[in-house]
Amino acid sequence: MPSPSLFFVIITIALFLSSSKTAAAKTGPKKPPPNSHNHHHPPPPPNHPRLPRQHGITTTKAPPHPGYLPSSKFKPTSFRKCYRNLWGEGHQKLDPSGLTVWLDRASGSGFKSLKAYRSGYFGASIKLQSGYTAGVNTAFYLSNNEAHRGKHDEVDIEFLGRTWKEPYTLQTNVYVRGSGDGGNIVGREARFHLWFDPTKHFHRYAILWNPKEIIFLVDDIPIRRYEKKSITTFPTRPMWVYGSIWDASDWATDDGKYKTDYTYQPFVSQYKNFRLAGCSSSATPHCRPVSASPYQSGGLSKKQLMAMRWVQKNRMVYHYCMDTTRDHSLTPECKKLPKKKTS
Repeated sequence: MPSPSLFFVIITIALFLSSSKTAAAKTGPKKPPPNSHNHHHPPPPPNHPRLPRQHGITTTKAPPHPGYLPSSKFKPTSFRKCYRNLWGEGHQKLDPSGLTVWLDRASGSGFKSLKAYRSGYFGASIKLQSGYTAGVNTAFYLSNNEAHRGKHDEVDIEFLGRTWKEPYTLQTNVYVRGSGDGGNIVGREARFHLWFDPTKHFHRYAILWNPKEIIFLVDDIPIRRYEKKSITTFPTRPMWVYGSIWDASDWATDDGKYKTDYTYQPFVSQYKNFRLAGCSSSATPHCRPVSASPYQSGGLSKKQLMAMRWVQKNRMVYHYCMDTTRDHSLTPECKKLPKKKTS
């Protein structure tokens, strides 16, 4: 029979190993492999202001019908015809119903379009995982980071993981000529809480980018329009289309307060009904940019504008131009905010 002191040592070692195993289950890769180019959204620097949130959103009503459905103009295409795996091949599954990607302690996964585009309509139907997904980022976005390292452009649709009590946040964002690189990140974020549960069914998400504007769409409803106001605030260089799932614990959920908990792994997202059409980087100058409205000249119809305003009034929880803690000299496209009166 072992002595009491030896018995105490054995128990101590067992407890240590048990706690180490539990801790390992809750941590995982904070970034994809260095050569994957997936960490497309750098975490905010330490002095990044906390994004104010609008509380009290209670309506579950849907926006008014936009009267025009841009997705109807573009036929679905197969994944293999337009995309390829970029990283995390072992964390992707392609079958006739679509593409499934997942994140676990070992890795996430990402894909990339075969061509770069200088304008176009880029869409997919996406379904997210239910339950606790804090820290997980599911993305569908445009970028030229691989061609312009340190000074790239990017247009994002990102689904920021949630805790048990909170809904998913859909973040749209625009980076221009390096504003998403280095230590001084200048994002142009607008965030929304959707009027449906994105884990129940597939819903359509799209980015329409032409020389005049960028329009973000959810189920063919425009939720945000980012207009070209100057060459310095609008992406004009060709970009590729990407999708990914990765660990963004540093910032994704409540500014990094809630981390990815791998006891709930794997975190799964599904993509299908890919729609991709536009002017590739090799297209002739006569290639005509696509439009999100019935008007070939671009813009939005009256019904589309009404639907977008409804979403922004009822479902938008943050807009960078309304953030009084930010230095808007870095985002000149924002209108000047009224100064607070001083007594």
